[in-house]
Amino acid sequence: MTDAKSGAPHSIKVGRTKADIASMIRVNQAGEYGAKQIYKGQLAVMGDDAPDSGAIRHMADQEQRHLDAFDRMIVERNVRPTLLQPFWKVAGYALGAGTAAMGPRAAMACTAAVETEIDHHYQEQLEALESENDPELADMIADFREEELEHKETALASGAEDAPGYPLLSAAIRLGCRVAIGISKRV
Repeated sequence: MTDAKSGAPHSIKVGRTKADIASMIRVNQAGEYGAKQIYKGQLAVMGDDAPDSGAIRHMADQEQRHLDAFDRMIVERNVRPTLLQPFWKVAGYALGAGTAAMGPRAAMACTAAVETEIDHHYQEQLEALESENDPELADMIADFREEELEHKETALASGAEDAPGYPLLSAAIRLGCRVAIGISKRV
């Protein structure tokens, strides 16, 4: 299709459907639930006396706030949550506990990897929402993205990149996040 005056290709802007918005809410709720489980697993292994436990507790509290907000939105907008929530509960906890068992730097490497993917994910959603009239969702995602970036910076400042096998560990966790995001959008 071309513009009648200029002959230039016509840009067709396709709006998000209700299903697209529901998918965003579903995957975000699942991700916040998984993050809560990761921190729960890390704290279970590291205990309250570990040097990074205060930072992890702070991040966990913020993730709980994010989860509460998406839980509310799921109910208010009648969005079906992911059917994989029981799996994400176990997988998130296992990832948190497993990385914490490898040491505090590995736990922080987990956080840095997860938050890298969440940053990309939330940024994609914000770009998609630019053409939508859904300021509540866009503002929530923008707010939460800033806190996720804070978590990543905390993890990096706490030695995440010094974890044994960091490049491989980070790549594996990031791949797992991308797969979880893709599946949770639909299932």
